[in-house]
Amino acid sequence: MPNDFLSFFLAWASAPRRVGAIAPSGAALADLITREVTAASGPILELGPGTGAFTYRLLERGIRPQDLTLVEYGSDFMRLLQVRFPGARVLWMDAARLADERLFDGAPVGAVISGLPLLNMSTRKQLAILGGAFSYIRPAAPSTSSPMARAARYHDRYSTGSVCGQSSSIAPCSTCRPPRCSG
Repeated sequence: MPNDFLSFFLAWASAPRRVGAIAPSGAALADLITREVTAASGPILELGPGTGAFTYRLLERGIRPQDLTLVEYGSDFMRLLQVRFPGARVLWMDAARLADERLFDGAPVGAVISGLPLLNMSTRKQLAILGGAFSYIRPAAPSTSSPMARAARYHDRYSTGSVCGQSSSIAPCSTCRPPRCSG
């Protein structure tokens, strides 16, 4: 995994609420976030991959590049992801629009991985992202991120989260197994 601190810090400095962290996620958090994902998980939806810290770990866990859909809002990060992960589908879009797009037919996604700063976002945007992401996920598949399950627990209709542990990272990791939601 390359050292992306400077480019990440500069992106944060120009848009702190959008980027949400001053540095990219480290190896310990990437291990924790991706630990339930295996090669058998199938297609993976990654929200806010940034510089690709979790993406690298997913590939190491046996996920095929063509099974990765990376949704990134930052144009600089999006271009970097296209170069680093040429076999993955990289989409430049706001994750709050997930429900408006047809990224997959049905609910084929085996896991949703998120590096999004959900807790920096409005409740309306959190609900749009959670509803959109969970509409693509197979029942009982894990959805993992630092803030994603905490945000899901905050909103009653997504509240099936359980804390899976903590890392040496700043934020605790949570895993959420969402119910099938009607929207």
